Amino acid sequence: MKLPWSSPPEPVPDAASAPASDPVPRRGFLKAGLGGIGLVGAAAMGMGLDRPTKLLATSPQSHGGHGADAMPGVVGEVDHAKNGFNPTELLTDFDAGEVSVLPNGQTLHEYTIVARNQTIEIVPGIDFPAWTFNGRIPGPTIRVTEGDRLRIHFFNAGDHPHSMHFHGIHPGGMDGVFDAESGVVAPGGKFTYEFDAEPFGVHLYHCHTAPLAKHIAKGLYGAFIIDPVGGRPNAAHELVMVMGGYDIDFDGKNEFYTVNGIPFHYDRDRHPIKLRTGELVRVYLINALEYDPINSFHLHANFFHYYPTGTSQTPSEFTDTIAQMQGQRGILEFRYKYPGQYMFHAHKTEFAELGWTGVFEVEG
Repeated sequence: MKLPWSSPPEPVPDAASAPASDPVPRRGFLKAGLGGIGLVGAAAMGMGLDRPTKLLATSPQSHGGHGADAMPGVVGEVDHAKNGFNPTELLTDFDAGEVSVLPNGQTLHEYTIVARNQTIEIVPGIDFPAWTFNGRIPGPTIRVTEGDRLRIHFFNAGDHPHSMHFHGIHPGGMDGVFDAESGVVAPGGKFTYEFDAEPFGVHLYHCHTAPLAKHIAKGLYGAFIIDPVGGRPNAAHELVMVMGGYDIDFDGKNEFYTVNGIPFHYDRDRHPIKLRTGELVRVYLINALEYDPINSFHLHANFFHYYPTGTSQTPSEFTDTIAQMQGQRGILEFRYKYPGQYMFHAHKTEFAELGWTGVFEVEG
């Protein structure tokens, strides 16, 4: 079936079509460049990179002349309009779908989600042949209440089989894993997933077709939030942060790390997240990173209450750093006592220096 709104799929290079080796290992070059002497074009270095147009690094002057920064960054800004999404907007873009009431009185949330090939500019000058849900990385943040019915009309406009696998409780025929009957969709095909939302918590969904790591790493993942009946205590800010990464040379190793799709986006002289002292902040944190065994979140000059998976309303600990394996998630709640600029980032320094970093800008 040809989908009328889909453009012809773009060619998607994979590991088999990538160069056997680079003159200098890509990951090593990025680490040296981002932590080193300044703005460097890959072509000028004679590296002959075929896919990225140039690699960019930071200098102490690249952040508004403030002098040396705590973390590296990149010069310039990606084209968010061309990408089709902006990570600042994704922080608070909760999607309830089309809401109606079934004859039995149950609330129904209905969604249309399309998987497709899409080129994303991940840092200035570097494009990545991504696979997306509804044209964004991460995909739509699906948000419902426990006991509601979900009905997701899924269309595959890509050139590989895809599916949607939801973390939660549902029938095996809605799991998106084994075959067409359970929701694995061939290119040009469609499937409707329908199930009741349970248990309450912060969950995720992702493609679950082989090779699984590649399908997730190329962008087919998103947040799935189920609120408890009656909701949680009111918060001044509720923010979704989905951690991921990019393997730009298809060697099974990440060259960039990110929250909500674009490395370095929330840096202090780019798009810091603005808060006020005393406000309750709730972060829905999800680790969708592949090719690395673990990820983490560290909050500067503060502690947070942590609710693993969000399935309890009693926090498990009060801390400033937590670790998550792939697919793990949780809720963080905190308030800032003092105004100022405060970093948040992966506490593995390499991840932070390659993009997984940001700043809360707190006013009194």
